Amino acid sequence: MRIVVIICLLATLGACGETKSFLRYEASGERMVWPKLPEAARYRYVGHFTGEDNIFREEGGRLEKILRWIVGLANSDPDRLMLQRPQSGVVDDARGRVYITDVGRRGIFVFDEPKGQILFWDDAGQSKRFTTPSGIVLGANGQLFVADADLGEVIRLGPNGEPMGSFGEGILKRPTGIARDPQTGRIYVSDTHAHNIKVFDDDGKLREVIGQRGEGIGEFNFPTFLTFAGNKLYVTDTLNSRIQVLNSEGKYVLKFGRRGLYVGDLPRPKGISVDRAGRIYVVESYYDHLLVYSPDGQLLLPIGGTGSEIGEFYLPSGVWTDARGRVYVADMFNSRVEIFEYVGGSLK
Repeated sequence: MRIVVIICLLATLGACGETKSFLRYEASGERMVWPKLPEAARYRYVGHFTGEDNIFREEGGRLEKILRWIVGLANSDPDRLMLQRPQSGVVDDARGRVYITDVGRRGIFVFDEPKGQILFWDDAGQSKRFTTPSGIVLGANGQLFVADADLGEVIRLGPNGEPMGSFGEGILKRPTGIARDPQTGRIYVSDTHAHNIKVFDDDGKLREVIGQRGEGIGEFNFPTFLTFAGNKLYVTDTLNSRIQVLNSEGKYVLKFGRRGLYVGDLPRPKGISVDRAGRIYVVESYYDHLLVYSPDGQLLLPIGGTGSEIGEFYLPSGVWTDARGRVYVADMFNSRVEIFEYVGGSLK
């Protein structure tokens, strides 16, 4: 009987005509801002990504949701495309896509705003699947590079998610973060368990190894996430509780951060990103904050705190930015990506 009901309902949906889907992630109503009043707002909360809940239909959506609820499909489908443990991400501004790695779902989520759809890619090529996809970065011609920690490789994907080979097998112990110099095509990979940064060319050939285990300048202790901006490589030197900034050749430029008990200290830094103005964003996972720093490493503003409400985090991981001045934070154990936006003015 249940099957008959489902068939009838699906037929009813079909009779309603084709509906147009669109992606909605922006929050309605008054936006939360930072810093708090009476200071002038510099950042505001935009919204969040969670998965299929971000998809809406222009026509027939309400009827479809009602019918799915009647047959018990609304929230009980284990195959729904929902974020579980998002790690990091990147925005392709040209295509209007946000790519998010998810170690819980073992794959890549694609939030495609122009097409109003969500895709999920888990094929890593050669009869293998992603296991622990972590860092992700854009390559040339719409390609993507994904560092998979457990596979010990960097997977190259085409614009439609098709595997196009991999590199690093037998060279990388546990790749976590990845960054790319768009001018030279050099790809930087943080090999966390080897305590160094390995540099590959665009063909995947190892060209250089930067650093070794230690606490000195240019040394690392379990480095995790990376970003490349303004001809500089930014390294989250996680168990040294600091950020190190190198030039494109791997030479030391700057460091900041320390162990401590206060907001602004970096006991467990994870994700890192830099916006077009040179502001540095660091995810501090131990205290559940997004920290905003000046280009010279001075703390400007903390956002967050432990929790699941708007603007709070629970063991956040990666952070990345886009051309619109938006900042995305992988709020890992809240199974979402929170989005913030710079609204102008000086933070000094």
